[in-house]
This record gives sequence, C-alpha cells and structure tokens, in this order.
Amino acid sequence: MRIVSMVPSATEIVSALGLLDDLVGVTYECNFPPEVRGKAVIVESMLPQGLPPAEIHRLVSEAYRAGRNYFRVRTDLLAELQPDLIITQGVCSVCAVAPGQVDTALHLHPPVRNLILRAETIEGIFQDIRQVGAATGRMAEAEAWVDRLRARLEALRGQVPPTPDRPRVLLLEWLDPPMVAGHWAPEMVEWVGGVHVLNEAGRPSRTITWADVEAADPDAIFLVPCGYQLADVLQELLHLRPPAGWSRLRAVRRRAVWAADANAYFSRPGPRFVHGIEVLIEALWGLQVFSDVSNPTAWALAEAWL
Repeated sequence: MRIVSMVPSATEIVSALGLLDDLVGVTYECNFPPEVRGKAVIVESMLPQGLPPAEIHRLVSEAYRAGRNYFRVRTDLLAELQPDLIITQGVCSVCAVAPGQVDTALHLHPPVRNLILRAETIEGIFQDIRQVGAATGRMAEAEAWVDRLRARLEALRGQVPPTPDRPRVLLLEWLDPPMVAGHWAPEMVEWVGGVHVLNEAGRPSRTITWADVEAADPDAIFLVPCGYQLADVLQELLHLRPPAGWSRLRAVRRRAVWAADANAYFSRPGPRFVHGIEVLIEALWGLQVFSDVSNPTAWALAEAWL
C-alpha cells in the first residue's frame, strides 16, 4: 500500500501501526518518528517564516474568513506517487489541510481513497487509530495500540493523589491573542484530577481575553501554543510581555506556570497524547512518570513569565 498523510497525527498513527515503509508522502510539519523526514513533502506552508504570534493569528484568521488557508498541496507530487490512501482530518481547517483541498487528488487514476480523521476527544483519538488500522489491514495492531494506551491511562490515573480540592487548570493554545485549548485537551486535564477552566472537552479551541484569564484565576497554567516545541515556547516568552494583571494571578503567585512541548504532546491527536498527560501529572503533582525517552525534556517552568 502507498499512503500519503496530510496531517502529522496521521503520520504518527501510520508509523505506530508498522507502516512506515508504506508511507510515501507527508506534510512539512511531520517530524515524528524521525525517519519520516526523508519522505516526500506533499503539504507545504505558505506562511512567511519568523512571524510573531499576533501576525500569524491575523493572517490565518483573515484567510479562514475568506475560505482559504496557508497550505499548498503538491498535486504534482501526488500524481507521481500514485497513492492508494490519502489521510486528512476534518476537525480544524486552520492548522491542517481540510478534506476539500484534496479533491483534485481524488481524481487520480487509479482512484484514491480519502480517509478523514475526526478526533475531538480522547475516545475520538482511539477511534482514529482504529480507522487507520481498518483502512490499512492493521486492525489487530490498532486494537493493540488502543489497549496499551488505555492501560497506560489507567495506570496514570492510579498515581494521581486523592484530594478534595481539584486544581483549576488553564491550557493556553496560543499566547497573542490568548486562546484556550479545546477538543481533547480539557479531558487530559480532567484525567489527572484537575478542572480545566474556560473551555470544555470536545469543544473547539477559542480566542479569549486576558481579562477572562484574570477572572478565572486558575491554580495552574500550561503554555502550549499549537505547533510549538518547548524551546520555541520558551523563546517566544522572552519576546512577549506578560499581560497586565498577570502577576496577580494565583498560578503566577504559586509559580505554577509551565511551558510544554505542545507540538508533540498536546496539539496532535495521536498516540503521544498520553505523554501530554504524563507532563500534566509531573508538573501538577510532582511525580516522575514521563516515559518518552526520545524526548526527555518536554516541559519546563515558564521563568520568563514568573
């Protein structure tokens, strides 16, 4: 089988199912496992490099309102590769290629199947893994992965200290302007004994104000801007000024503000979301549970904003 992935989470799922050799095309963002970097890049970004977060948000928002985005699909490469299966997503047309952008590819000969992943919750992530397994003849491997992930989740839940006062946690998916994380992210917080503020599980991420953050006054804040690795987040904090009233927040006074590798563990609905839950447990409860040996540095105190 010849597979083209147009979303990083699909690339990670395909690889987890042992189909790395069948993967012939990926996106410019696909970086895990490292071996995918040698694959043909089918999806390219048209955004200029090095833009500040506010400018990225402005350009992407304007494009979204106009019914377009900043991704270019290399249909010429698709024609050369002749894939049997193209995997896209139907959750967010802002951060990844939407199914409509591959309509041209579906007219290739022989016909190409387009599998659309739609995870909005943790259970949805499991369903996406199963869908990829079913489409690729790897259903047994997919079920095994889901079983392993469930077992890991239950083991982690058992390590969360019982407490009558559940910490109120805010996950910020963008910093300028602030956006509260949605979809599976609030559920990740709930899984580790916290209460996510300003958004609910299964709902999309949304723009908020710093006044909203101040009114919510969370016990802990995680800075996980979509698509950013830990080093990128920490660097961005050096250039952005904390908003007015930031020092008055309970989380800031408690020094409970962390930056994390969102790109690997929070933004992508793939198998590594469990490591994101491990990050939350380590930071919130002071336990040592992080198990991704390929990336030992996944989170850090946001010193620049403390």
